Amino acid sequence: MTIRVAVDDDRSRSEDQRLRRRLGFWQLTAVAFGGVIGSGWLLSPMHAARIAGPASLITWVVGGLALVLIALVMVELGASMPEAGGLVRWPLYTSGRLVATLVGWGIWVAYATNPPSESAAILQYASKYVPGLFHGTRLTTSGVLLGLMIMALLVALNWFGVQLFAHVNLAVTIAKFAVPTITVIALLASGFDAHNFSGHGGFAPYGYSAPLSAIATAGIVYAYTGFQGPIDLAGEARDPRRDIPRAVLTALLLSMVLYLALQVAFIAAVPAKSLGAGWHGVNFSSPFAELATSLNLTWLTWILYADAIASPGGSALVFTAETSREAYALGKNGLLPEAVVKVHPGSGVPRRALAVNFVIGAAFLLPFGNWQSIVAATSVLGLFAYSISVVSEASVRRADPGRMADWVRGTRLIAPVAFVIATLIFYWAGWHELRVALPVLFVSALVYAYQQLRRDRDPADLAAGAWLVGYLVALLVLSAAGSFGGSGILPAPWDSVVVAVMGLAAYLRGVHDSGRHLATHPLPRV
Repeated sequence: MTIRVAVDDDRSRSEDQRLRRRLGFWQLTAVAFGGVIGSGWLLSPMHAARIAGPASLITWVVGGLALVLIALVMVELGASMPEAGGLVRWPLYTSGRLVATLVGWGIWVAYATNPPSESAAILQYASKYVPGLFHGTRLTTSGVLLGLMIMALLVALNWFGVQLFAHVNLAVTIAKFAVPTITVIALLASGFDAHNFSGHGGFAPYGYSAPLSAIATAGIVYAYTGFQGPIDLAGEARDPRRDIPRAVLTALLLSMVLYLALQVAFIAAVPAKSLGAGWHGVNFSSPFAELATSLNLTWLTWILYADAIASPGGSALVFTAETSREAYALGKNGLLPEAVVKVHPGSGVPRRALAVNFVIGAAFLLPFGNWQSIVAATSVLGLFAYSISVVSEASVRRADPGRMADWVRGTRLIAPVAFVIATLIFYWAGWHELRVALPVLFVSALVYAYQQLRRDRDPADLAAGAWLVGYLVALLVLSAAGSFGGSGILPAPWDSVVVAVMGLAAYLRGVHDSGRHLATHPLPRV
């Protein structure tokens, strides 16, 4: 068994050597910023305002700060152990195959649903001028076929090498930064209504639990997702230890500022006549474009409809690249067939992984058929994978402190805080979302069981990953009993306190069990 694993590792390392290390700081920053700024800025501010009113500003701050904490830990681990598909590989090294299977499944589903969701967002804006794409709130057959064509184009742009992808993405990212900035300035200059922040039910018309729930349900986590692009492409960075941390944090902080400005502009520009039924009654198919039209900013309307293709398309382009690297890493982990772990020698791209992810994305586009349905179903899964990386970082630091890049100071404190906050965001998403998202993860446990039976894996691996299964079960039970869509047996705010304590206990247990795993499975040199 040991010999077979060693052979597999040697084979995967030889494939890693085919990856082209051509991405510098600005290209990596563009990857991160381009991944973050997609359809989220076009649609999430409206959904956040509908759920929480002006208090949606809290939503962006809390969600952004939570992801900054997680990003600080992730970039430290990414700089210390740079590897293509690191989000999937790190849990395997530190906690074994059960944890890696759960995390890998979650991140794969979350990533693979980005291209179809972004394609649906493009078509939602385009439907104003192209009839027959939507019937009610769902894509028609013609809309689905056009969405598949968009996804196929994204695969083609990634097919011929990372340098072509990087050049196209850099050009698109410049436009993606300029257009939202122009939108904020134009809306604030032409339609600022201060009364919208205090009238119509006040700053928090639906209470202060609403902005917390909106972090997941309004697509805020989805909107910030994408900052990890440089980490996923670490195997293709020229200087990963120096450039990855700077690129990720630069892009994430710029995105936070931009999203807050967009939320302020949206709230301030909503016409009073649209607030007759309160913020719940606000409903635009093309939010910022329709606000621009109401303010007679025709020039901005045209720019926004054009950017409705560039922003989601650019984000989907990044995720098409990232997801292929995650599928590549899943193949190395043994969750996907070994055939996926193949880098094309001419282009330096895992082409088979690109093809597999296209099929998975198509499978999500067909049944869901609109942006919000796809986002609501999968946003939590991406955050779940991020949060487990902080356990991996703490485990690596304890087992081999000399390996750490030490770019980020204080991760011993940041890591548990980030894990607890992520646990709270899971819980705040509500019972309605978690009862769908968490069972998706449990499906991967069946895949793991099948692999255990077929391949006679180390039985100690089950013990090393049992803490994560217990954590997910506890989270599901607490959600069912809590005040965020549950039965209310656990009243607010004590339900959040209990969840936070449970999250801290799970983190400590996870680090402890990872230590036992690493005592018998030393970290590889990557």
